[in-house]
Amino acid sequence: MRYLSKITRRVNLALQVLINGLEPVSQRKEIPPISTEEVEEIKAIFPLEKFFIFGHARSGTTILARLIRLHPEIHCNWQAHFFTRPPLLKRLVEDEDVGRWLSRRSNRWNHGKDLSPLVLRAVADTILEKDARKEGARVVGDKSPNGLLNGEAVRLLHNVYPDAHLIFIVRDGRDTVLSHRFQTFIDAPQHLGQEDLRIRNTFAKDSVPFFKKEKSVFTRTGLRKEAEAWVKNITETDKFGRELFGTSYLSLRYKDLIDEPRTSVEGIWEFLGVEKEFAGVGEAIDSEMSVNLDEQWQNEKAKEIAKSLRKGKTGTWQDLFTPRDKEIFKEIAGEALITWGYETDLDW
Repeated sequence: MRYLSKITRRVNLALQVLINGLEPVSQRKEIPPISTEEVEEIKAIFPLEKFFIFGHARSGTTILARLIRLHPEIHCNWQAHFFTRPPLLKRLVEDEDVGRWLSRRSNRWNHGKDLSPLVLRAVADTILEKDARKEGARVVGDKSPNGLLNGEAVRLLHNVYPDAHLIFIVRDGRDTVLSHRFQTFIDAPQHLGQEDLRIRNTFAKDSVPFFKKEKSVFTRTGLRKEAEAWVKNITETDKFGRELFGTSYLSLRYKDLIDEPRTSVEGIWEFLGVEKEFAGVGEAIDSEMSVNLDEQWQNEKAKEIAKSLRKGKTGTWQDLFTPRDKEIFKEIAGEALITWGYETDLDW
């Protein structure tokens, strides 16, 4: 029976190769997290301090990264998506054959351990430090929105970077889902369903009824899904951030960043262990805040839609949320808005 089972398995694999052209990859159930000893070993080779910025899509992660990297000792770039969007960093060692290779006993370099976490860390460190060293930075970070994996992204990050700092930004969920809706209208209309495309084209032709709250830019089902996704993201990310990273975790509100950018970013610099004062800091922050790259791009891409919108502001949801929209969002995310101080009660 054992030999029959092997033959059957091999025949099935052969059929897969014949049909798909590639042998299917057998994935490992779990990749071990990096150990404290391994962290110290890898930091001797890649010594720059690391931080990561998470947030739901359209929550202000880009302007936050732009402000943080104004500091002469910090370099920050974005969208590496090591832990936040498939294919993930762990894919490099997820194949069972790769796992066996990196942990086999005859490999005298691994000292009886699985080298997988060191491989993952070395790859990510190389990518992060490659540009940071050119800039003369001693602290380097990546911003990648984690709205697809939520709390799981925090766990994956901690498995490779337990010594890193995690910064999480939370925007008013109503502004977040509205901004995400228009981003899709402008950047990816080809992915819209028939009803969503109809709403998009109607808004482009005449936006007045939408601003009068006579029409909604959302479908009922779509808004419910967006609200649920926002709540899941902020709840899970904050929970796992606090539990796993402790004092190396910092959350902030988008509203505070916009209202008090200098105070907010100086607090982050202090959190990252760099001096918060340097020559020209005030002017640099004011200059960065005066530029909205997203607004410029969207006006170039679809001016007929973007021209009607207030970009990057707080409270923009009030321009377009209908009474129905408010009730849907209040039902799903009302308590979360109160928790994060975007409302004091459900009477809005």
